[in-house]
Amino acid sequence: MSGILRSLRTSLRRALPSQAVELARPFLWRLRSSYAFCLVNSWFAKQEPEIRYFGAGGASALEKQLRSVNVLRPTKMCRVMNEYGSDKGGLNTWHNYTTVYSALFKKYRNQPLRIFEMGLGSNDPDIPFTMRNGRPGASLRAWQELFPRAHVYGADIDRAALFAEGRIKTFYCDQLDRAVILQLWSEPDLKDPLDIIIDDGLHTFEGNTSFLEASLDRLRPGGLYVVEDIEHGTVPSWYDRIETIYAQRYPAYEFAFVILPNPQNEQDNNLLVIRRAS
Repeated sequence: MSGILRSLRTSLRRALPSQAVELARPFLWRLRSSYAFCLVNSWFAKQEPEIRYFGAGGASALEKQLRSVNVLRPTKMCRVMNEYGSDKGGLNTWHNYTTVYSALFKKYRNQPLRIFEMGLGSNDPDIPFTMRNGRPGASLRAWQELFPRAHVYGADIDRAALFAEGRIKTFYCDQLDRAVILQLWSEPDLKDPLDIIIDDGLHTFEGNTSFLEASLDRLRPGGLYVVEDIEHGTVPSWYDRIETIYAQRYPAYEFAFVILPNPQNEQDNNLLVIRRAS
């Protein structure tokens, strides 16, 4: 498909004056960035994520699901996240997690799920990993649309970002403080097990492991836990923690580390996906 664009550009240069070609550049860029173009492109090209699976025996259903992902193929989830202003996925975005989530979550679309996400997105410049000019709660609103029967919960250290809207409720949490995390899980709305937990909060190894170790037992059997935005520099620490501690501490869970190719982001476009045995 990139060859088609090159041919189109060449034809335009031959047929039009240089000024008209310059005026056509934005159109060509929008064409390349369009959902339809990316979809057609994915029919001819496939790019798979790099998977490291931590589990006993052969390939599991989780690993097979992850290896089936084509990160070049846009999905409805990509469009919806993009519309709400989330960076989880879309066309030409910093992350392309929605290609993975579409594969993992598609069978749950019409089920009465309980979804929780740590990290709403803060615009407070004094808070680590602030968005500065994003929209807090963007992905929660997208989850609410994508899963029409789900209850969606979220938490953040920035109290100014908390809100309630439709089937969404949010709570305060400092994910570096185990006592505060346990207090979060004692909230009446959060006492029942969760189907999906996503950590998109403090993007540090210490913050991620702190929240994981105080929260993994909140998953229902068969549920999924995902850590987003894992920096490349911390990957060896994650591998070591999983192999030497988590594999023994959490025998009822399987772990898969996902490195997603993205030419726009070679910094932190990585996921840890965990599934609790049914």
